[in-house]
This record gives sequence, structure tokens and C-alpha cells, in this order.
Amino acid sequence: ASADLSVTANNVANVSTAGFKSSRAQFADVFSIGAQGIGNGVRIASVNQQFEQGGIDFTDNALDLAISGQGFFTLSDNGSLVYTRAGAFGVDREGFVVNSKNQRLQIYPPTGTGTFNTGSLTDLRLTTTDSAPQATGLVEMTVNLPAGAALPSSFTQSTSMTVYDSLGSAHTSTYYFVKGAVPGAWDVHTYIDGNAVGGANALSYTSAGLLSAPAGGLITLPAYDPANGAAPMNLTVDLGDSTQFGGPFGVNALTQDGYAAGRLASIDINPEGVVFARFTNGRSTELGKVVLSNFPNPQGLRQLGDSNWSESFSSGDAIRGEAGS
Repeated sequence: ASADLSVTANNVANVSTAGFKSSRAQFADVFSIGAQGIGNGVRIASVNQQFEQGGIDFTDNALDLAISGQGFFTLSDNGSLVYTRAGAFGVDREGFVVNSKNQRLQIYPPTGTGTFNTGSLTDLRLTTTDSAPQATGLVEMTVNLPAGAALPSSFTQSTSMTVYDSLGSAHTSTYYFVKGAVPGAWDVHTYIDGNAVGGANALSYTSAGLLSAPAGGLITLPAYDPANGAAPMNLTVDLGDSTQFGGPFGVNALTQDGYAAGRLASIDINPEGVVFARFTNGRSTELGKVVLSNFPNPQGLRQLGDSNWSESFSSGDAIRGEAGS
């Protein structure tokens, strides 16, 4: 009875401990070896851990995790693997994601092709470098040029957008549309930071208002040197979805594929356990996928304290997996 009360008291004491699993005392009767077969009382046969699903609390820490279902987080304790259901994590001074005991959360590393190397475990470390810029290579414009526009003295309509060089510096590119004397004929002139990039590029539209030339709607501009140490900018303008209808001039879409350098803005972890670093330039990088481990007999795990367990002969070998598997 005293041992049973101790087990109950330990359960009550840890009612607010994240990742704690309660235990239950199991008793067995004691028989002596003799002819009478008279029992000698009762003893504790075992104290079994109960791995039922616990409650999930919401926090303001983006690195706090919880497991809904079976499995354990996998941690490295100076190279030795331990397992826990407690998902309160933070960052140490070296950028590693750790718990309060400085044990490092384990992930599957990214392969660089959108998948993860599930045959290897590594520490989750938050990146502290900037996201590299990307020079604009493709500009896509969906515009409508007014079929009834009068012949201009300079240009008929214009639109502008921001493009980026190889250093991530922003430049303003402006596109001037000039109606031609022949029905359906237009010219487009491109300027970057007020400097002409090539000459006039001819556009031709059918009687239905659809672009017929250039083929595919692609205009390849000559290289433009931004004169700031960046590589020459090589832009291709896609006007394939542009039209010449009777309505007014309209810009329906302007997109380009470049972006500036970015600093780390936040860390997100999705329900599949994929860890993303999000940057101020709108880009995101996959840092890894959280490793989950399970065991043929979780009740056989050896308790270490601090909400940790280790593998034992009774638990069986760890079965590695991931969220949802």
C-alpha cells in the first residue's frame, strides 16, 4: 500500500510536467515453496508506465512541438540518443534547437531536391546566414492594349516594375507601348533605371486581339550592365498572354522571378514536421524534418528522469519514422 501511494504521489506531483507519463503499480501474491500451499502475502510485481495520449497546450513559442499519437522525439545527449514526449524547445548560443537539458533535437537532413535523407540523423541547427539573392531572368506581363488608341507623338501606354540584379539590388524597369500605323501593330521599348535596353520590339495582334508575333510571345533583351559590380542582367519578357481588345489599357498581371537578399524572419514547423526558415525576401528554406521514434514495447523503455527514456532490451530497437507514418 505504501508503494502504491508513492506511485500515485509521483503521478500527482508531475501532473503539470510536460511529456510526463504516469505509472501504475501492479501487485502479485507471494507463495512459499511448501506442501501446505499457503500464501505469504503480496508483493509489487512491477511499476508499469502508461503511454496514453496527453493533452496538447498552445504556446507562443514557434519551436514548441507536440506529438498527437504514438512516438517520441529523438534527442542527442552528447552523441547518445534519448527519447522524450516533451516538446518544449529553444535555441542555444550556437543555433542548435535544444531542450532545457541542452539535448539536441534530431532531424532528417534535406537532400536539396525537396526530399529528406531518412537514413541519416543530424542536429537541427537554425541558419543564421542571409538568403542569397536571385537576378531577374523572366518578366511576365499580362496587359491589354487598346485597339482604338490614336497614333501617339511619343508613346501610347507604359507600365513599370521592380527587377533585381545578381547582387539583389533593385532596379526599375519601364515598358513603353507604341501603337503602329498598321492595325494590330505595336512596338514595346524597355528601359531600366531610365536607360534604354535595346531598341523597339515589334508586337503583332490578330483580328481576334491575340498576340501572333513574336513566336511564343517571348522577347529576349540584350544584356544590361547595372554598373554596380553585379553581373549583366539578361531579361526575357513574356507577353504571350497580352491582348489587343477594344477596352482601355489594363495591366492584369506583372511578375518577375528575381528577389533581393533576405534576413531570417521566422522559423515554422508544419504538421508533417518539416522545419522551414523564412526570410524577409519571401523565400523559405527547408532545414530538415523532425525524426520520430517508436518501439515494439514502449513500456520496456528505461526511465532516465527529466522526461527522458532510453532504449533497452525490453523495449526493442527503435523504429525510426516521421509524422503521419
